[in-house]
Amino acid sequence: MKTFHVHVRVKNLEESIEFYNNLFNMQPTLVKPDYAKWMLQDPRVNFAISNGHQENGIEHLGLQTDNETELKELYGQLQKAKGTVREEGQCTCCYSKSQKSWITDPQGVDWEVFYTFGNATVYGEGINARPAPEAMEQWNGNDGKAVEI
Repeated sequence: MKTFHVHVRVKNLEESIEFYNNLFNMQPTLVKPDYAKWMLQDPRVNFAISNGHQENGIEHLGLQTDNETELKELYGQLQKAKGTVREEGQCTCCYSKSQKSWITDPQGVDWEVFYTFGNATVYGEGINARPAPEAMEQWNGNDGKAVEI
């Protein structure tokens, strides 16, 4: 079964967690200092938020699968869509180990199709790497100059 995925960039993570807890009538299934995720079953949605971005709003949309067979089907659908498919392959992103590819719709919205097969202790690695929230706070609080941590 496939799950719709929405990732929203937010200004204030704590305030947004409280808002979505009330909206969804449930607590997040994963909370990190810079990220939260709700795995909703009715409707079936992987809804994630993160902070620390220059702009707020829709980060990206996606379709998550339960297995590699469904992922291959979704890859076939990406090939039929008009756009450049960016195959990321196996990666660590959003505190998860996944296999994924990306495409951008005609309006400029990024879509990912992915299969998650494990958890991770870091937000991302490789192209998905970003400084820990503590490092970002020190960076932002020092007039944009790097700080040794």
